[in-house]
Amino acid sequence: MTRQTDTTVTKKKTRQTDNTMTVNKKRKLQTDTTVTKKRTRQTDTTMTKKRTRQTDTTVTKKRTRQTDTTVTKKKDTTNRQYHDYHLLWVDSRETYIYEQLVQIVGSEIDIRTRQRFFIIHDMIVNSFLPDWKQISSGSLAEGLDLPGSDVDTMFEVNIFEAVQNVRNIKHPIERDIFEMETDNNHPGFTRLRLVAKTDRTSYTYVDCNCTCLLGTCCGKSTYFHVTDFLNFFKAPYRRFCLHGPCISNESLTRDHAYCVRSKHLPHNAIPWATRHRCQWPPNFVIDRIINYGCMVVPIGPKTISDSTLWRFSFSVAEKLLVHSFNFTQLLCYGLLKLTLKHIVNTNNDVKDLLCSYFMKTALFWVSEEAAYETFQLNQICYCFSLCLDKLISWVNTCYCPNYFIPEHNMFLGTINPRNKNKLLSVLESIKYGGIDGILINLFPPNNANPGLLSTKSETSCIILDYIFYKIVNSEANPSDISSCHKYLSFTESIQMTESSPFIISVCKYNYAKISQIIAQLLPQPKQTIQTYKTRSHYHKHLRNGIKNDAVSGWLLYASFYYVTGQFNVTLRLTDYVLSRCTPDMMRDTESHWEYLRNCYRQNVHSTMTFYERMKMAMIADILYIENSSLIPDELQLEVADGELIVPPIIMSHCLRFLSFHHLGDLFNKQQALRDFNLTVKENYMIASEGLRSNSLTILGVCFELSGDKNAAHQCYDEALQCNTFFSSSAEKRISKLDGNSCET
Repeated sequence: MTRQTDTTVTKKKTRQTDNTMTVNKKRKLQTDTTVTKKRTRQTDTTMTKKRTRQTDTTVTKKRTRQTDTTVTKKKDTTNRQYHDYHLLWVDSRETYIYEQLVQIVGSEIDIRTRQRFFIIHDMIVNSFLPDWKQISSGSLAEGLDLPGSDVDTMFEVNIFEAVQNVRNIKHPIERDIFEMETDNNHPGFTRLRLVAKTDRTSYTYVDCNCTCLLGTCCGKSTYFHVTDFLNFFKAPYRRFCLHGPCISNESLTRDHAYCVRSKHLPHNAIPWATRHRCQWPPNFVIDRIINYGCMVVPIGPKTISDSTLWRFSFSVAEKLLVHSFNFTQLLCYGLLKLTLKHIVNTNNDVKDLLCSYFMKTALFWVSEEAAYETFQLNQICYCFSLCLDKLISWVNTCYCPNYFIPEHNMFLGTINPRNKNKLLSVLESIKYGGIDGILINLFPPNNANPGLLSTKSETSCIILDYIFYKIVNSEANPSDISSCHKYLSFTESIQMTESSPFIISVCKYNYAKISQIIAQLLPQPKQTIQTYKTRSHYHKHLRNGIKNDAVSGWLLYASFYYVTGQFNVTLRLTDYVLSRCTPDMMRDTESHWEYLRNCYRQNVHSTMTFYERMKMAMIADILYIENSSLIPDELQLEVADGELIVPPIIMSHCLRFLSFHHLGDLFNKQQALRDFNLTVKENYMIASEGLRSNSLTILGVCFELSGDKNAAHQCYDEALQCNTFFSSSAEKRISKLDGNSCET
C-alpha cells in the first residue's frame, strides 16, 4: 500500500510538474510570440518610416531637380536658342556664318520686335486718317534692318476701290468704283475701268458720262490712267521724284506708293490658295491673305508703253508671309539679300539684273515646296543653296514665276538670252564657292567689309532706336482736335497692353507729339482775354509736349510765353534750348549719319529706356501747324497756307531777337540778330534744303523788323534759290517788300 501510495503521489507530482512546465512553455511561447510581433511591428514601422523618408527625400530631390531644371531652362532658353545651336553643327564654318548673321540681321527677338513696332506704328497713324490707310512695307517692316535699308510706305487710298465684278458694288456709293479687267497678255497687270462715281465730290479725272448701262461701257476714256493717278498724288511733294510706282525723295531713301485696293484676289491668283504645298504657309496666314485681297499700283509692264495697265501688288500678303517665317527662314532671307548686294551687284556686268524681290520670291517657292523640317538652324547653308538653285534654274530659262500668279514672268524686260549667261556665271560661282566663298565675300575674318559688319559694336536696343529715327517724321499728323483725341486715346490703349519697353516708349513719344499739335489748335492765348480754363488746357498739353525730345516741347512752351507777352520767360527757355542744341545730339537728318550714330552711342547706354534716351540725346525740329495759335504774329504769313518746320536752334534765335525787340533792349537785340545771321550763314545744324529755305525766310523777317530791308530782300531771294524745296512765303515777302518800296 505504501509503495502504491508513493507511486501514485509521484505520478501526480510528475503530472503537475509536467503541466506546470507546459504552462510555462506556453507562457514563454506567448511571450516570445508577443515580443517577436512587437519587434516585427517595430521593425516594420522603422522600415516603413525609413522607406517613407527615403521616398520623401527622393521625391523632394526629384522635385528640386525638376524645379531647378525648369528655372534653369527658363533662364537659358534665350541663350540656347540663339547661342547654343553651334552644338548641332559639324562644320564650324557654318557656326561662324550663323553667328555673323545674328549680329547683322539680329536675333529672333530683335526681328519680332521690329515687326511688332511697324504694326503698332501703322495702327496708331491709321487711327485718325480718313481718306487713306498707311501700310509700312519693305524689308524694314518685314523685320530686317540691313545696312542701306530704305523706308517704304504704301498708302491704301480709300477714295477709290477696285472690284472684280460690278455686282459687288454696294449703295450708297461712297468712293469711285473701278472694275478690274485682267489682260491675258500681261497676267500680272490689270486695267481699271470706271463703273461708278461717288455720290460725294469725285477725285477721278475719268469720263463716265455715257449712255451705256452700268459696267458695260468699253470706251477707252473710262479707264483710269496711271499718269493721272501719279500726278494727282505727286502734286503736294515738291522735294520728291517718281521712282517706279513710288514717289521718292532725291536720295531714294524714302518711297511712298499710293495704291488702290481690291478686297478680292484677282481671278488668276485664286489657285494660289488651294494649290499643293507641304506645310508652309500655315492655313491661318492663307485665310488672312484671302480676306485682305490685293492692291494695284500705278506702273505698267516694262516691255510696252500703256498708261492704262496697273500692276497687281501683294505687298500686304508678302509681309504676312515673312512674318510667318521661322528664324532659319528669316536668316536665310537676310543671307540672300546680303549676297545680292555684296557679291552679285558688285559685278558691273550683271549689276541690277536681279533685285531683292526676286530673292524673296525664290525663298517663298522653296519654303512652300520643301518640308518644314528643312528650315533648321543647322541647315542655313543648305536652305540658301536651295534658293540659289531655284534662281539659277529661273535665270537659265529666263522665267521667274510670280509667287501668286505663276503665269506672270517677272524677268520680262530685265533678263533675256543675251545677258543671262553672265548672270549664270556669277550665280554658279557663288554655288560652287560654297561655304568658303560666302565667308570670304561676306564675313571676312579681318573685318574687311566694315559697312556690312557695322552693327557688331551696337546693342539691339540702340539699333532699334535708329529705325525709329528713320521714320519719326515720315508720317502724317492729325489736323483737328477730334482726330488728335482719337490718336491720344488709341496710343494710351496700346501703351496699356504692350509689354515691350521700346514700344511703350514709342507710344509716349507719339502722345507728346500730338499734345504739341493740340496745344496749337486751341484758341489764341492772348493775355487780355485768356480764361483760366483755356490756360489750364494750354499748360496741360504743353507739359505733355515736353516729354517728346530734349528741346522741341520747351521751345513750343517758349512760343506760348512769347505770344502771351511774357518775354523774360521766353528768354530763359530759349537759353536752355540753345544749351542743348549741340552737334553731338541725334536729329532727323540724312547727312552726317555715321557721325551722329557714334555720338549717340556715347551719350546713351542700354540700361536707359528708349524714352529716356530720346530725352537725353535727341533734338527734333519744331512743327508749327497751319494757322498755329502759338506762332509769333510776325510769322503768321509762314503758316497761312500750310505747316512750318524749323530747326530748334533757328527758332530759338528768332524768339530771342523778337523778345529783345519788344523789351526795347537794343544791344541784346543786335547781338541776337548777329548770332542768328551767323548760324544761318554757316548752315549750323540745318539738316536739309527745305529747312535752310525756311531759316532764311525767318531771318529775313528779323532783318526787316530791324530796318535792314536790303538784307531782308537778300535772305528772301536766297530762300527761293534752294533747289529741292523753298519757302512758300518767301515770294510773298518779296512782293510785299517791293510793294512797300514802290510806295515809298
